[in-house]
Amino acid sequence: MTKDRLYFLLLNIGHFLDHLFMLVFATVAALVLHLEWNVGYAELLAYATPGFFAFGVFALPAGWLADRWSRDGMMCVFFIGIGTVSILSGLSRTPLELGLGLFAIGMFGAIYHPVGLAIVTMKWRNTGMRLAMNGVWGNLGVASAALLTGYLIDHGGWRSAFLLPGVFSIAVGLVYLALRWSDIRSDHSTPKAKDTPASAALAPERRRLLIRVSAIVFLTTAVSSLVFQSTTFALPKIFDERLTGLARQVSDWGSGQSDAATVIGSLAFIVFAIASIAQLVVGRLLDSFGPRRIFMVVASIQIVFFALMPGLTDILALVVALGFMLGAFGQIPINDFMIGKMASGPARARIYGIRYVVSFSVLAASLPLIAFVYDKWGFDRLFNILTGAALVILLAVLLLPRRLPTEAVNPTTS
Repeated sequence: MTKDRLYFLLLNIGHFLDHLFMLVFATVAALVLHLEWNVGYAELLAYATPGFFAFGVFALPAGWLADRWSRDGMMCVFFIGIGTVSILSGLSRTPLELGLGLFAIGMFGAIYHPVGLAIVTMKWRNTGMRLAMNGVWGNLGVASAALLTGYLIDHGGWRSAFLLPGVFSIAVGLVYLALRWSDIRSDHSTPKAKDTPASAALAPERRRLLIRVSAIVFLTTAVSSLVFQSTTFALPKIFDERLTGLARQVSDWGSGQSDAATVIGSLAFIVFAIASIAQLVVGRLLDSFGPRRIFMVVASIQIVFFALMPGLTDILALVVALGFMLGAFGQIPINDFMIGKMASGPARARIYGIRYVVSFSVLAASLPLIAFVYDKWGFDRLFNILTGAALVILLAVLLLPRRLPTEAVNPTTS
């Protein structure tokens, strides 16, 4: 394997780990922790909320530090830092201690998206496909959180779901550090901003177009984040409630033992993994057709399947869940693609940082919403809300221009 391929692989592994760490608690809380600590599911979500706020708020300083210092250096901080605090989280004895650990996980997890995506969009061509491949790794991290945690709950205890990925992340960080050490020392990993002459000022028409597209990007980012968080975080609990009959059948077909958490985690993994394919398809189509038409299709898919979900159980619920997850995952690379095409190269990490402050702040705010709606009405009302959210996305996308205003800086390698 060449150094360039190893570099891209390590960035992809980072995306995998980032989403895995952020969602381990979702499965732990849904399947076991509310019993072990005698704390309700809705109450447990309160301990995860600060971590998701940190996941958003710290994205901006992470992007700023990456642009000012070193993107590769910040990636090393990500791998080693998040691995260390995950290990400490696995040693928690109370909900408060675990909440503090989740906050630290969110703080280090905030590094990846503004920094890793800036590297991907700056270094390589075929931006749509590269982002899609990177996104699939992130989606598999989402999926593996449910699968791995469910398995470890049944066979090793919930603490090991924090401990083992933490050790692995530190090991990957050391490999990354060895690979990129010369660039970090010489500070070649981050292009520096150049002074822009007054003659290069934007024309009024182009400026208005950039403002219009940027407003749409940030609006759809916010609403899409609500959809993504509500589906990925709540899916293990949704399956725990609605797929009990199917899970029992699968368990009987297998070992005959009552490994319910493993079965639920496996079904969530299957849905997430298959839905990840949508991201590869979308990535290829973005390079060929641009974002507007693709975004309209993805939003329409979500509207249909969210509207169908209320009241369904077992195999029908599983099929429809796969449908709306195809839409939720398929939309992920679209906004990143548009930012990568429009953003200034030297400031790209900071712009991604702003995008992810918006995105992950909404992710954090989604947790109280999920808890409130679930406690008052159950998940059917949540799917009604998500149907409306997907409709908002579709209406916003209709206002996108057919061609994006792009910046002049292009990636340097293929």
